[in-house]
Amino acid sequence: MVERVSESGLRCNRAGAHTIGIAHCSSFADRLYSYPTAGNGTGAVPPLDAAYAANLRQRKCRMGGRDAAVEMDPGSFLTFDLGYYHTVLKHRALFRSDAALVTDPAARADIAGVVSSPPEVFFQVFARSMARLGAVQVKTGSQGEIRKHCAVVNS
Repeated sequence: MVERVSESGLRCNRAGAHTIGIAHCSSFADRLYSYPTAGNGTGAVPPLDAAYAANLRQRKCRMGGRDAAVEMDPGSFLTFDLGYYHTVLKHRALFRSDAALVTDPAARADIAGVVSSPPEVFFQVFARSMARLGAVQVKTGSQGEIRKHCAVVNS
């Protein structure tokens, strides 16, 4: 059983919520079509696995095409399980924030630890990280805003 959860562990467990659901191509298209590659001096996160990215470009996310939905955890996107972490370790995380987890040694170690542990460990650690996230104070007044579209700052 995990007794201590590092900040990187909390980040990777919050990202673990991406084990369920879909994402629209527009939310990660920059990673498919114009994303800088790692090692180019920009500090960029690793690109998507080349074969996976090519498959997405060809079958789901065609440039100028409809905004298709893609499973965030291919094969088990309707199941709350550890599959998503296997995806992250294979460089198949759709979102930059999730892909960046493997660039941080502590977060990568946390992910590897979760993957090699019984599923109950993931469920326990995820529950604690969600409880902690729920305790974050809501910004009010001039400190924050209720967004009309969650991915875009109101204008």
